[in-house]
Amino acid sequence: MWAPATPPAAHETETRRGSWAGHARARCSLTTCVCRSSAIEMAPKKVCVVGAGVSGLVSARELRREGHDVTVMEQSGGVGGQWLYDPRADAGDPLGLAGVHSAIYASLRLILPRMAMSFSDLPFYPRDGGDARRYPGHGEFLRYVRDYCDKFGLMDAVRLNTKALRVAPTGDGESRWLVRSCTQRGEDDGAGEAVVNEEVFDAVVVAVGPYAQPRLPNINGMEKWKRRQLHSHSYRVPDSFRDEVVVIVGCKESGKDIALDLSNVAKEVRISVKSVDDVFAAVPKAVSRHGNLHLHGQIDSLCEDGTVVFADGTRVVADAVIYCTGYTYSFAFLDTGGAVTVDDNRVGPLHEHTFPPALAPSLSFVGVPRKVIVPRFYEVQARWVAQVLSGRRTLPPVEEMLRSVEEYNRAREMAGVPKSHTHVIFDLEYCDEFGEKHCGFPRLPEWKKELVWSSIHNMRDDHEMFRDNYHDSELVREGLRSQGWLAGPEDNVQDRIKV
Repeated sequence: MWAPATPPAAHETETRRGSWAGHARARCSLTTCVCRSSAIEMAPKKVCVVGAGVSGLVSARELRREGHDVTVMEQSGGVGGQWLYDPRADAGDPLGLAGVHSAIYASLRLILPRMAMSFSDLPFYPRDGGDARRYPGHGEFLRYVRDYCDKFGLMDAVRLNTKALRVAPTGDGESRWLVRSCTQRGEDDGAGEAVVNEEVFDAVVVAVGPYAQPRLPNINGMEKWKRRQLHSHSYRVPDSFRDEVVVIVGCKESGKDIALDLSNVAKEVRISVKSVDDVFAAVPKAVSRHGNLHLHGQIDSLCEDGTVVFADGTRVVADAVIYCTGYTYSFAFLDTGGAVTVDDNRVGPLHEHTFPPALAPSLSFVGVPRKVIVPRFYEVQARWVAQVLSGRRTLPPVEEMLRSVEEYNRAREMAGVPKSHTHVIFDLEYCDEFGEKHCGFPRLPEWKKELVWSSIHNMRDDHEMFRDNYHDSELVREGLRSQGWLAGPEDNVQDRIKV
């Protein structure tokens, strides 16, 4: 759902790259796959892809391109994954620990321009009668993902309403996988017939994404607080918070979006952050514009009478608390006997965020990295996986992959990156080198890189206005013209509002 963040100014490209080097790289620890001339062509594989979101669909596309027999299992009634908006919230569990899959809220718009958020072989041009804005709403992106699915005939590989229950090695010594699944047939409300099936596959691609399992903070009194608490995963529309005092915990993209959404109806919106000195300029700007928005430090405790006590001693009586505190990886269906674990949001060991060395290449993950350009980086991963399975690319020995993982993690730790951010990648150069090295993927054009960096800079400066108020450099404008986004040198402001 996201794309890379970056330090501020658009003209400081080299400074940015250097300053984030330790965070995303152990760049030179990208262990090389063997060149094609030494690879061995293999027979097509029978492959199960778990999930029909962006990462799952692009995996199916790339696997088919290599001639593999693909089955995609999707638990929802349509493709799109997180982008398949569901107006229902997790009513039975407002902290979002079970229930509805999608975390999309009604007002969500992209935070990167549509010209950057596209598959390599299908530009994200506006559709007739669709949302033509440069930063369209979530429904436009879902339609684009479905267009991709239709263009490459992927639906015949997708089994909807089919949940993977257990994925485990067969134990027959042939590196195959037994997949138990449950398909719901008949009623949409789950009252229909449930059919359980078991199949054996040569390989499995896990493509369920990182946004299904909400991550909650540990705040004194949470378990005793009797008023409304929910994770942003369960937030859809602001209406039910009208005239209420709402506390937002966390101030990343969703936190700011939801706070601004609520400011139109709530009596007060209190935003709690780890440090008021470390927020980007966008937050105090929004507070200055809206008299009912207030910025606070961390919460010390929640009291049974509805009082929220902040670390500086400030006390506020609130009606609701919304936790915009992110997600943790969860693969409840996957049984690897401990070969793959999740420890403080680190999935591992994973060679280049993709292959678990002890089970590669028959098991792989597409869609684990965060803060990358989507769907581009997932397309790179999927192409690499597909080529490895077909024998066009070869992985290093297990010991070398494990050593690479250890070196990468050590470099990140020495750079001060928390373990929970192991798969957060902020570096476009790293992503370019990743694609070139592993599957010959073309580099991102310079004008698109500048467009991405300037978008992130503008978002950090003014989250409320950046999607509709932007100014392109001549490099970006020329790139837009070259791909048909702008009609010519005389395009006006109205033209640019749409692209």
